[in-house]
Amino acid sequence: MKKLFTNYNFEFDKNEKKLLVTFSKQVLKQLSGDEKYFAETKAFNSILEKLSSSTDSIKLTKDERTRLLNQLTENVKFMKKEMGKSWILKKWLYKSMIKQYDNILEKYFRG
Repeated sequence: MKKLFTNYNFEFDKNEKKLLVTFSKQVLKQLSGDEKYFAETKAFNSILEKLSSSTDSIKLTKDERTRLLNQLTENVKFMKKEMGKSWILKKWLYKSMIKQYDNILEKYFRG
């Protein structure tokens, strides 16, 4: 049975916020300047603004949540693919990042 109402309030801890702020900045840097990603850029600017605020609870819109979830999922897939082609040091770094992103995905988006 599908939920009728979905809660888009998130309470990220300090480390999760920092990781998501860095991730959002990275996404914005990659998408900036390209007009076809205007909606994506607008959503991530809003997410970044909300994450940078000092409030404990962050309320995302459905669109922001969906775009964040899609970008995080795609980023994890990409890193897993790259990890397979990498050497030991790079694998170790990727493994750490994948674990952090997976924890956020499991805790807030798939639960």
